[in-house]
Amino acid sequence: MTDHHSDIDSVSGKSTTGHEWDGIKELNTPLPRWWVITFYLTIVWAIAYWVVYPAWPLISSNTTGMFGYSSRADVAVELANLEKIRGDKMAALGTASLADIEKDPALLALARAKGKTVFGDNCAPCHGSGAAGAKGYPNLNDDDWLWGGTLDQIMQTIQFGARSGHAKTHEGQMLAFGKDGVLKPDEIVTVANYVRSLSGLPTRQGFDKAKGEKIFAENCVACHGDGGKGNQEMGAPNLTDKIWLYGSDEAALIETISQGRAGVMPAWEGRLDPATIKAMAVYVHSLGGGK
Repeated sequence: MTDHHSDIDSVSGKSTTGHEWDGIKELNTPLPRWWVITFYLTIVWAIAYWVVYPAWPLISSNTTGMFGYSSRADVAVELANLEKIRGDKMAALGTASLADIEKDPALLALARAKGKTVFGDNCAPCHGSGAAGAKGYPNLNDDDWLWGGTLDQIMQTIQFGARSGHAKTHEGQMLAFGKDGVLKPDEIVTVANYVRSLSGLPTRQGFDKAKGEKIFAENCVACHGDGGKGNQEMGAPNLTDKIWLYGSDEAALIETISQGRAGVMPAWEGRLDPATIKAMAVYVHSLGGGK
């Protein structure tokens, strides 16, 4: 048996591994000692880290380590310290009325800062980080409000939500005129085009406006009002302002009239403390659409 390590490369003077490709021999060059030592040190470090710090996941938790350290716990402590610093101010925010908060520059600044943070944590997933909304989620920057845009109305909506199941929630919903058999398909198409005409949008050729107006008067005026101006007490949107929650094209309107709409906003009472809810109401009101 040939000892490949005794095969010395004539150029470098080093032994080879015995592997050769197209006349090129593989040298048996050991790793630098510093590299080997560093490699073994990283293994020792990893084992020590496993023992000292949280590292291994378990079925319902994880190993805590000898130090019992947790970055989450550190954050919780820092937040608790911050709340202590803000304690008196937040207490003042909790006892002040919404009108008084708007009149006090210090409380107003605190409410807006606190509200912005809370909005980002709780409301942005639906309304967007800039509160511009999305399909089915209202834009909070404009002056179009389903349930009212005053400070008190905004706070009420935040507290109790819409169709949230809370005893004081907003309950209005768009009926399913097609699904429930109230209107025929051709009537739905006609009234959808009539609704588009209220905002000055183009309608399909041959659209019978008089018939659409009649269908609207018999089925929609009770909620949306004469002329489709809406009714905030019922959460019925204004159909004349060219602001659409689910889209303004004919297909979207036909779907809305046929299937109805019943989006849900959660009630934040019980999830957030009263002072935080006030802060969020002030923040939303300050976005530009509040009245």
